[in-house]
Amino acid sequence: MKTIVSMLFGAALVFSSVPANAVVLDLSTLTCKQFIEGGDDEIKMVLTWMDGWYKGDEDNAIIDTDVFVENAKKFGSYCGSNPNVSIVTAADEVLGK
Repeated sequence: MKTIVSMLFGAALVFSSVPANAVVLDLSTLTCKQFIEGGDDEIKMVLTWMDGWYKGDEDNAIIDTDVFVENAKKFGSYCGSNPNVSIVTAADEVLGK
């Protein structure tokens, strides 16, 4: 129990230092062009979302960095060739099961 409380306290400290520049990303309307032109933070958030979304509930909470990078390259390549496609469609094309 102490471990959980410590983790929550640590998370609260981390998030309390996050700048108040909140951004809302509607992934259902974000295009590949907007993704590619987004800043590093936005790109990282989208790629992390994509990794978690396509793992689903059945996978363990493990990030294989080699697989993550390979999927990010595939996604970036697809988006580069299809700038007007939504990122949700692109993710389905690249990682859809």
